[in-house]
Amino acid sequence: MKAILLAGGKGTRLRPLTIHTPKPIVPIFNRAFLHYQIDLLKQVPEIDEIILSLNYQPRRIEEIFGDGSALDIRIRYVVEPAPLGTAGAVKYAGDSLTDSVVVFNGDVLTQIDLAAVIRLHRERRARATIVLTPVEHPMAYGVVETDGEGNVRRFLEKPRPDEITTNHINAGIYVLEPDTFDRIPSAVPWSIERSYFPSLVERRETFVAYVYDGYWIDIGTPEKYAQVHRDIMDGRFVAPPFAHLPPPRASVSPDARIEDGATIEGPCFIDDGVLVKAGARIGPYSVVGRQTQIDEGAVIDGAILWPNCRISQEATVRNAIVGRHCHLGRSVTLDNGAVLGDKTTLTDYTRA
Repeated sequence: MKAILLAGGKGTRLRPLTIHTPKPIVPIFNRAFLHYQIDLLKQVPEIDEIILSLNYQPRRIEEIFGDGSALDIRIRYVVEPAPLGTAGAVKYAGDSLTDSVVVFNGDVLTQIDLAAVIRLHRERRARATIVLTPVEHPMAYGVVETDGEGNVRRFLEKPRPDEITTNHINAGIYVLEPDTFDRIPSAVPWSIERSYFPSLVERRETFVAYVYDGYWIDIGTPEKYAQVHRDIMDGRFVAPPFAHLPPPRASVSPDARIEDGATIEGPCFIDDGVLVKAGARIGPYSVVGRQTQIDEGAVIDGAILWPNCRISQEATVRNAIVGRHCHLGRSVTLDNGAVLGDKTTLTDYTRA
């Protein structure tokens, strides 16, 4: 059995972080995001190959994962000649497949039991199975209506309050039969949500829903990206390096150097080669990437710093995200959800 990861998006909602880093490999602590999806797929023994459907900066992704041998799973790469949409990407990546295929959107983090989804698909002899998840504010999404037997009956994009009949949305996880791909045109952009799935409903084919009410998040915005880190630190999503740490879950690399007089407050993450100088404070929910230097009196509070940054004396970074190789000068203040792209320099006393 094969799995297709749709990892070709440009990650525009995460810019400027994704200008040099494709969204599927933005770091969650010190691991590329796709590692977490691959971990989940590996829990299904019959999945023997993962096909990465790519378009944006594909070499950056291939450099990290190679052929998958280091992860004990075969990985194959399919690069779209141009963006083909979600359905077009599935067809381009899986046109030669004959067995059921698992499809994952490249920005979804979840702990779903994939084997159970596959089992439902087979028990119902479905042409397609979609995972749905409940949300508090369905107006921001497209809702999916089902009947009493779990058959999908309608997709409704961004409904008005008076149109809402369910809070179940598309979770971006599917099991599909490749012989249904013939309705997807070749070499043109085609949407799985707006075109492929409605065709199944219109033709009255067996199209079933698996409702999952466990952990699920789309990491595609800075707010959600930051939330993922907090959820892992709090144990709402179980993953290394916090899976077995007792509260307050401070994960500090033995290769980091924490000078006397520095303050470390968990939960937090401090990676290899970090230097935290005397008088600096690393506050709760902070993430400090490798080879980053935090100078005297600086405060990092609820912020995420990617690798190779320098935070100068008396600077404060609070509830912000800072890309790679950034330099914040003396007494800089960065807060209120600010996001800095790679190689940004803020001069002394800047407030942003």
